[in-house]
Amino acid sequence: MPSNEAAGRFTGEAGTMVSSALRGVQWGLDRMLSVGYGFVYDYIFESFPPYQDLRREVLELVEAAVPQGAQRGAIRILNVECGPGNLAINLAEAGFAVVGLDRYAALVEVAREKRRARHLTNLAFQHADLASGNTFRERAFDQIVSVHSLYVHPNPRRKLAEVHRVLKPGGHVVFVNHTRRLGLRTTLSGTLGRGGLGAALRCLLWLLPNAIFESTRRKIGPHYWGEGEFAAHLREAGFTVLAMRRTFLDGASLLVWARKDTEE
Repeated sequence: MPSNEAAGRFTGEAGTMVSSALRGVQWGLDRMLSVGYGFVYDYIFESFPPYQDLRREVLELVEAAVPQGAQRGAIRILNVECGPGNLAINLAEAGFAVVGLDRYAALVEVAREKRRARHLTNLAFQHADLASGNTFRERAFDQIVSVHSLYVHPNPRRKLAEVHRVLKPGGHVVFVNHTRRLGLRTTLSGTLGRGGLGAALRCLLWLLPNAIFESTRRKIGPHYWGEGEFAAHLREAGFTVLAMRRTFLDGASLLVWARKDTEE
């Protein structure tokens, strides 16, 4: 008969092996889903008109914040929750020094593969949660871009505080955040009425992959902020709102351009 100590050791080792196997399976599933999502997202990012418009809006604000006479290569930009890296790549291709950050390791790997394929030496990707508080030093970036990431974060106000901490005084930030849930039926119906069948089908190409990916996330929030609430949170975090407007699908998101208040 094995001793209690030996039996306990065997049970512990078996539990460790099972846990390791489950983590391996989960990693494989995350990797498969992220690669598939990244592949579909590439098409959507380039072909879905609301994303094309949003990309143009974000790039225009980023360029507007560049000081006169400054070299783009000297402007450090953090793309928070960069996903498969498309927007970060656009910013790097525009000449900026860019760091893409995401909480999902498999998405970061997809983004890194794209960076290697394009040989972008002014772009790096990291796997981390900015809100953890130990990701970057203070005042590390001239600009920060965060697209559709606050509403699914467990602590968006903490995230705003970290954005403020790692941004230089006088630095600029672009936030885009959903103000409401984009239901499949209602969104398709509205798109069909406004733009016809072709627009509805293109919308479906975004809605379905996004719904599948969102279903795999840990259920948090969502934190849908309207104009007043968003502006109040930004003021509390130490930002001055420069511009705020509706954007994306039928104004479902808020685009906010803000500046970090200069310190006394």
